[in-house]
Amino acid sequence: MAGPLRRLLVKPELGALIGAVAVFTFFAVQSEVFRSARGVANWLDPASTLGIMAVAVALLMIGGHFDLSAGVMVGTTALTVGVVAVEFRQNLWVAIGAALVVALAIGFANGWLVTRTGLPSFIITLGTFLMLQGLNLGLTKLFTSTVTVGGIDEVPGYAAAEWLFASRLSIAGTEFRVAILWWALFTALATWVLLRTRFGNWVFATGGDEVAARNVGVPARRTTITLFMTTAAAAWFVGVTLAVRLTSVQANTGIGQELIYIVAAVIGGCLLTGGFGSAIGASLGALIFGMTQLGIPYLRWDADWFYFFLGAMLLLAVLANRLVRRYAEAARR
Repeated sequence: MAGPLRRLLVKPELGALIGAVAVFTFFAVQSEVFRSARGVANWLDPASTLGIMAVAVALLMIGGHFDLSAGVMVGTTALTVGVVAVEFRQNLWVAIGAALVVALAIGFANGWLVTRTGLPSFIITLGTFLMLQGLNLGLTKLFTSTVTVGGIDEVPGYAAAEWLFASRLSIAGTEFRVAILWWALFTALATWVLLRTRFGNWVFATGGDEVAARNVGVPARRTTITLFMTTAAAAWFVGVTLAVRLTSVQANTGIGQELIYIVAAVIGGCLLTGGFGSAIGASLGALIFGMTQLGIPYLRWDADWFYFFLGAMLLLAVLANRLVRRYAEAARR
C-alpha cells in the first residue's frame, strides 16, 4: 500500500471524521432546521462543553489512565463558585480562583495516588467520584439548606465573567456561544502539545509502555500527575461556564457525564489501552455527540433513541480502533 495512504489509515481521528460526515449528512438531508445556521449553533453548543472535557480526557487516556471523577468534578467546581460567591459574599472572580485551586488539588491528589499506590486509575478515581458526589450534596445542603446554589448573576464581577465564559458571538445574524471558540482553541492547543512538544512525546511514551518510558528517562509520574491536573483544569473551565451561564447550580451537576467524555474520546480514536489517540479525534467524537443529541429531536424521534445511537457508535468505534491498532502494529514490523 502506498505510503501516504498507509499514514492516513493509521490516523486515530480518521474513523471519527468519517462518522461525523455520515452523521451530519444523515440529519442534514432529513431536517432543514438541522442544516440551518441556527441549527448548527444549537448542536455546536452542547458539543463545545463536551469537547473541552473530551480533549482533556483524551490526553489522559493516551497517557494510559481514566478519570471517572471528571464529570462530578464539573459540578464540584460550579458549586464552589456559587457557594463562595453567593454564600460567602465574595467577588465572582475570587470564587472562580477558589474553584481553580480546588480542581487542581483534586487532580493532583488523583495523579499522586495513582502513581504512588500503583492501583488502577479506575479504582482511585471511582473513589474520588463517590466522595465528591457526597461532598457536593452534603456541603450544598449545609450552606444553602437546599440542593441548589442560585443568584450567581447578582454578585460583583458577574458581567466580566459572563463576557469571558458565557457570551454569544453574532456571525451572519446567528448567535454562537463563545464556548465554541474556547473548544476550538483548546483542541488546537492540545494538538500542538501532543505533536510538537517534548511533553507530548512523554504522554505517548507513558501510555504506550510506562516501564520502558521510565527506562529511557521519561518522567512518567510527573507526566501522569500533570495529565490528571489538566483534566481537573478542564472540569473547572466547564464548571465555571455552566455556573455563569445558568446562574444557578444543582448539587448533582455533572454526575454521569464522565462516561460521555470517555465515549467521545473512544469514538475519536483513543485506545482504552493508552498510547494512541488524538485531541482532534476527541473533538470530532464530541461533535458527533452534539449532532446526534439535537438531530434526533429535530426529526421528532423519541429521545430514548439517542442512547441507542450512542451505544452503537461506541461499539463501532471500539471495533474500528481494534482494527487500526492491529494494522498500525503490522505496519511497524
